[in-house]
Amino acid sequence: MTKAPLQVVWFKRDLRIHDHLPLANAAAAGPVLPLFAIEPGQWQAPDSALRHWQFAADSLIDLSSALETLGLPLCIWQGDIVDGLNALKAHYGELVLHSHEETGNAWSFARDLRVKAWCQQHGTPWHEARQHGVVRGLKSRVADRNAWEKQWESLMTAPTATAPSNAQAAEGWQAFHHIDAEQLHGLTLGFDTTPCPERQPGGRSEGRAIWRSFISQRGRRYRGSLSKPLLAWEFGSRLSPHLAWGTLSMREVVQSLRRQRKKHAEDTPWSRSLRAFASRLHWHCHFIQKLESEPSIESQTLHPALRDLRERDPEHPNLIAWKRGQTVVPLVDACMRSLIATGWINFRMRAMLLSHATFGLGLHWHEPALHLARLFTDFEPGIHYPQVQMQAGATGTNALRVYNPMKQAEDNDPSGEFVARWVPELTTLPLEWHAKPWALPESLQKRFGFQPGEHYPLPNGKRAIKPIYPH
Repeated sequence: MTKAPLQVVWFKRDLRIHDHLPLANAAAAGPVLPLFAIEPGQWQAPDSALRHWQFAADSLIDLSSALETLGLPLCIWQGDIVDGLNALKAHYGELVLHSHEETGNAWSFARDLRVKAWCQQHGTPWHEARQHGVVRGLKSRVADRNAWEKQWESLMTAPTATAPSNAQAAEGWQAFHHIDAEQLHGLTLGFDTTPCPERQPGGRSEGRAIWRSFISQRGRRYRGSLSKPLLAWEFGSRLSPHLAWGTLSMREVVQSLRRQRKKHAEDTPWSRSLRAFASRLHWHCHFIQKLESEPSIESQTLHPALRDLRERDPEHPNLIAWKRGQTVVPLVDACMRSLIATGWINFRMRAMLLSHATFGLGLHWHEPALHLARLFTDFEPGIHYPQVQMQAGATGTNALRVYNPMKQAEDNDPSGEFVARWVPELTTLPLEWHAKPWALPESLQKRFGFQPGEHYPLPNGKRAIKPIYPH
């Protein structure tokens, strides 16, 4: 009887066993080796950060426990995936590689091309399954929108893949296992160890719990809370990092959401909120498709006429002030400081941060994009880079969106509670001055013991920049 080849299941940003077609297919074909590679190149990329790794480490620990229930190990290889495949090939002989397709950054795109070349060179089949509604090889960004919508719906309504119950574990996998899952948090991967004290924890168990709390309680106020940074923290779904790292599959969330929507009458707060959330799940794949079809979005301004408009300057003083949350615009600073500490901010404030960096401070979009990518625990390249270019007015096709931070403060933090939490330098001022402390008259400066430039940092350290937004 011919021995079945080793079935290698390469986990990337799909850290779960539920609705995992590569795992199910591999288990049906022969002995299985679940593999995750901690690749130096991935974590040295300019849009990677320690908080990303920590969320991934949480998720890998959870994944390892889940695989144990199937009688399978999680083999963790430290090093380049091609080196790992070479080692497995030398030991086991014939291999079959299973994974999900990935639309990532330039590094992951180049890495996948190297894996493809290796598989072709060694006659190794590589079976890639679709994870999202993204179409591989589509040359134009959703050229036929109706066809794209139909394929998305077809994928989301298909049955979820069932975790195998009788998988056969590969023998000798320990020789390629470099670190136990419980030790993963001890790795810093060369990052600065500045903490993210309120980071969302990773792992499928956490993802399922937060999803249950959303569809049973928190989601009722979703629609009315999206734009407000304090309310969105509590009533937003908070699923984004779990979708980014694949601890939950898009398909299982869509199907669960649709079952939940059937329980609520139309035109109620619940139905309106769940409908709004459903549309955002759809946008998720729509934006990732843009990067899949046009990878240059990550690094090159989309509209040719705008490519030389601004220079990239990583040492620009306005960029440094923006990154530190010291711009003289309180809501911008509050959002940046909150993001540094928590790894998350709502979409409206993300757009405002980027808008202020590009339109307000005159910066090229690329350095701010990298900084935000490093801060977002839920960083998803396919959503991030197309959104950045759109908010920066760099596409040439979308209308310019300039967010006035003072108007945003009036609309979305009218009590000043969010600004007060993250910019404590302003707490001595009356509420009406929280949005514009640089304009505080001298008579009130003495009254409230507040000196602009001394008690609240200003970009040049001497005087406030004249506000560029009409009040």
